[in-house]
Amino acid sequence: MTSERPLLVGGIDAGGTTFKCALAEPGGRLLETVRVPVTTPDETIAACLDFFRWELDARSARLGMLGIASFGPIDVDPASPDYGTLGATPKPGWCGTRISGRFFAGLGVPVVLDTDVNGALAGEIELGAAKGLRTAAYITIGTGIGAGVHGPGGYLGRPAHPELGHIRVERHPEDTAFAGTCRFHGGCLEGLASGTALIARHGDPALLAPEDAAWDIEAFYIAQACAALVLAARPERILLGGGVMQAAGLVPKVRAAFAELMNGYLGFSDAEIESLIQRPALGDNAGLIGAVTLARHALAQAAEAAG
Repeated sequence: MTSERPLLVGGIDAGGTTFKCALAEPGGRLLETVRVPVTTPDETIAACLDFFRWELDARSARLGMLGIASFGPIDVDPASPDYGTLGATPKPGWCGTRISGRFFAGLGVPVVLDTDVNGALAGEIELGAAKGLRTAAYITIGTGIGAGVHGPGGYLGRPAHPELGHIRVERHPEDTAFAGTCRFHGGCLEGLASGTALIARHGDPALLAPEDAAWDIEAFYIAQACAALVLAARPERILLGGGVMQAAGLVPKVRAAFAELMNGYLGFSDAEIESLIQRPALGDNAGLIGAVTLARHALAQAAEAAG
């Protein structure tokens, strides 16, 4: 008599450039990961499905739950008929893609889905820089800009999600001519401070020296986002993730700009600002660990409900 196949969980950090997939034990230990470049929905999703099928077959294992932390805008309301469906995303060819439905059909297991930034925040709450805090926020600055806020009542905006990337921001005095890259709003936060905006203005950001004035402009906009979050939600910590935030010296510039913007209001000391505004402890893996965390929690809740 053969023993029952081991039960595993899966996670996907579905970003605009790469889908990072992981197979993990129910306790959270990652067993295998892969990065799938984003092309068309059919090609990208098929490659992810192949990864899970191959790994499960090789381990003679079964998948109990799949967690997805996806770029957006996306419907994250489980009660909605469009749950897991992308909205008016700027990613060509992806608008209207039913991500959760496609993976459910391909793997035959329940799928739990949230935004990529909420997923990253879930990972940081579980294992990273937000662990043990009552309230925390996460801003991701990459191809686009998104934010998530978690407090005692759960994630802000439920059953939808915040769209902090599209708030209006004050223009930097040396950045008045740039129209912005957001196709909806032009010079909103995302249109002025995303990686897309940096490339449009300056070319490859990786080639910019740390002392380049472009980073002072970038910090000014990100600091406005941090100030808006503090004034609206009072998080104990704001984590700044995404590819743009990997630039050397950018976090200290954001802290300095935040202090100047607040101008003594709420009495933040330098040490308190340093504690408030930080990089994610899990780095580039925050979203992937968060997606696995979503699956683990959903699997545990399903088991508890089943008795």
